[in-house]
Amino acid sequence: MNLVPHIGPVAALVAGILILIMPRLLNFIVAIYLIIIGVVGLLGK
Repeated sequence: MNLVPHIGPVAALVAGILILIMPRLLNFIVAIYLIIIGVVGLLGK
């Protein structure tokens, strides 16, 4: 079962929920999201 394609939507959902709860976390959540997507993209090739 390949879980890599599901990381993007799940990360976006979690980030959205956290931003709604604590808007000050927006910068950190975006940064973490971009790092995760970048790492997955590099390792996925």
